[in-house]
Amino acid sequence: MQIHKCGLDIIRLENVGVSRFGHDIIKDVNLTLKCGGITAVIGVNGAGKTTLIRTLLGDIKYKGKISFTDHNGRPSRDIKIGYVPQQLSFDKSTPTSVLDLLCAVKSKYPAFLGHRRRDKTAAMDLLNASGCAELAGRRIGELSGGELQRIMLAMALDPVPDLLILDEPVSSLDINAVQEFYTRVFDLRQSYHMAIIIVTHDFKLVSDYADNVVMIDGGRAVIGSPEDILMSADFKRVFGAAYFTGGAAH
Repeated sequence: MQIHKCGLDIIRLENVGVSRFGHDIIKDVNLTLKCGGITAVIGVNGAGKTTLIRTLLGDIKYKGKISFTDHNGRPSRDIKIGYVPQQLSFDKSTPTSVLDLLCAVKSKYPAFLGHRRRDKTAAMDLLNASGCAELAGRRIGELSGGELQRIMLAMALDPVPDLLILDEPVSSLDINAVQEFYTRVFDLRQSYHMAIIIVTHDFKLVSDYADNVVMIDGGRAVIGSPEDILMSADFKRVFGAAYFTGGAAH
């Protein structure tokens, strides 16, 4: 895999809003995110988390301004964004292997005709970098939830992004698979200094690993340190005191 040289420094949202049928889904969102940091996005269902993510991905129209700047304070326009959704929808009876899938992503060359050497090499590089080369020959329909998430993470790393967005990527995984997945994510932050945004309901993860937390409430966003957000009156109001034991979020 090509070594990633992150030129991005800051992602800034200024007065960003999205409306549908006269209703504000998110409004007046002002955030500044630094590369090399992990930002957790939390909020109850329907708060606007998905809309915020789709806005960053460029999937929907918005008001306000989203800007990217490099380490010299200059605008960056060629931004690479990787995205890992909650789940991948596909026919579980498909004979497609993991290697078939990654080669198809890398090239328009039909998988049923075999794999060109350069596509296979690139796909195996991705799998090796993601710690899942042993899955290359497995059919995707046979993968566990944790294995499939690791494959989707590998796909999101080609090309290596400046911004990696993970949308509740471990919501259906067991505790061991969750730990394994996030260990890899934290390694990526260290290796590539990319900005990582994780939409999550796991407040233990937020407390232990996030550098910043964005809480979405009624379409508005507030950002702060994990301690500031998780111990705030607004967090208690939104999520309830049930999330606290001995003063710690879990």
